Amino acid sequence: MKRIDEKYYLYLIALISALFFLPFLGSVHLFDWDEINFAESAREMMVTGDYFRVRVGFLPFWEKPPFFFWLQAASMHLFGVNEFAARFPNAVFGIITLVTLYVIGKKQKNTRFGLIWALLFFASMLPHLYFKSGIIDPVFNYFIFTAIYFLMQAMTKPAHKLRNSAISGALIGFAIITKGPVGFLLLLLTFIIILAVDKFKNWPRVKDIAVFALTTFLVSFMWYGAEVIANGPWFLVEFIKYQIDLFSNPVAGHEQPIYYHFVVVFLGCFPMSVLALGSFNRATTKNNELAKWMMVLFWVVMILFTIVTTKIVHYSSMAYLPLSYLAALYITRLVQNNQRVPNPITIVYLAIGLIFGILLTSLPLVIYFINDIKHYINDPFAVAGLMKPVPWGGFEFLIGFVFLGAVVISTFQLYKTKIIKGVIIMGIGTGITLLLYSIFVVPKIEEHTQGSLIEFLESVQGEDVYVTTSGFYSYAPFFYFKQPNNNLETRANTQLLITGKIDKPVYIISKITDAYLPTLPDLELIKEEGGYRFYKRTPTLLP
Repeated sequence: MKRIDEKYYLYLIALISALFFLPFLGSVHLFDWDEINFAESAREMMVTGDYFRVRVGFLPFWEKPPFFFWLQAASMHLFGVNEFAARFPNAVFGIITLVTLYVIGKKQKNTRFGLIWALLFFASMLPHLYFKSGIIDPVFNYFIFTAIYFLMQAMTKPAHKLRNSAISGALIGFAIITKGPVGFLLLLLTFIIILAVDKFKNWPRVKDIAVFALTTFLVSFMWYGAEVIANGPWFLVEFIKYQIDLFSNPVAGHEQPIYYHFVVVFLGCFPMSVLALGSFNRATTKNNELAKWMMVLFWVVMILFTIVTTKIVHYSSMAYLPLSYLAALYITRLVQNNQRVPNPITIVYLAIGLIFGILLTSLPLVIYFINDIKHYINDPFAVAGLMKPVPWGGFEFLIGFVFLGAVVISTFQLYKTKIIKGVIIMGIGTGITLLLYSIFVVPKIEEHTQGSLIEFLESVQGEDVYVTTSGFYSYAPFFYFKQPNNNLETRANTQLLITGKIDKPVYIISKITDAYLPTLPDLELIKEEGGYRFYKRTPTLLP
């Protein structure tokens, strides 16, 4: 980096991010549930021409506001209705996020700190993967993080208080219309705790609060207000009821142990989670306003989503951004003092890295030798999927060695006090490993898990038929069959399609473990493949 003029660093970060995030976004089908669900909502906006009412199966879907679907729909207008378009917004926000971390880090500390911060976020497993996905959280988290940053600026810097308050309000408004009021809740809790930590000495001015509230209202009104004016409050009421239910009950069976999110964040955010361990002490936040805000934000996210009954992996993903700052702070402090990473942290770093490397190496090997180990898997559906003929090359396990090599070499560099070099090696290793996995491994795994289902749905696109599932729920029939906007009442009644009077053929998909459909006399088994059975039912009542 010393050979490159500093003014080009920002462009270099954007270029490297684009090279790792954009290629092969569409090389694998979207995964149930969230990726297909969200892409289908965007597709249905395009079909109906209604960009304010969120739908799935052309029926009201009140779980999420529409902003992310607007981004996906815009992407689909550019690139077509496909996997690349569905994931493109997150890849773009990945680039924007890394550039933002560099800019804020440079402003708060120096250029080296900004580079380390961006590199750590890029090098960590789950943050990197999410930028290649079609889920809402990377966009949602970006708005919350930047809103909190500008709120901090408004409260602690004498200049541009009104401007920073307005920017913060607008950003949290975008968070609200991206995933809901939990975005504002995270900011509010962080703000209140910061006030308490400062013994309520640093209250914002009334006009700053007014400007913040006004911009939050104006941005969020783009959907909440327009929806109420156009269609009345019922949709908004259902949306709020769902959010409350999500907080208090384990929706869709997503109930996990109380420590769930701590395990997810610690393991999933390797290596930055391990390197951040050195920042969890009082000295970190002393005389460092941003560190104080990031520490509070981290604990707000972790405690809030530990309390929330419904626990899903990406719910705690907002913690990744403050965690990356704490890791960058620790590394910078060690470099400045010419210290090496303490042995306990180095050992944990090496151990977790080796575990990930072994898993990445072993996964293809399991499938290579499925005939030898299938007797130990007590799940007929999983075995049938793994037994599906998929053209593996036999070399895919070697990709895991790239990651193992990066872990070992970077650990050695950490031990030798060459910390930045170690992080760079780990970042390169993570980026290359995940890119190669997305090209050579993930498409084949997807073929084993849901490939037969999606191939069938794509094969019947355009037919004047109904498509439904039995014994399990999937959003795939909507997106990959390209469900038309018709016969809503009939399509919504699964039991009617399976046993009632129908006016056109029905394709019914089940897993091979389903015992109900084989007992029905008027179903024709078309084929059985990849753990699925595909039936056809002919009309009993012609129009």
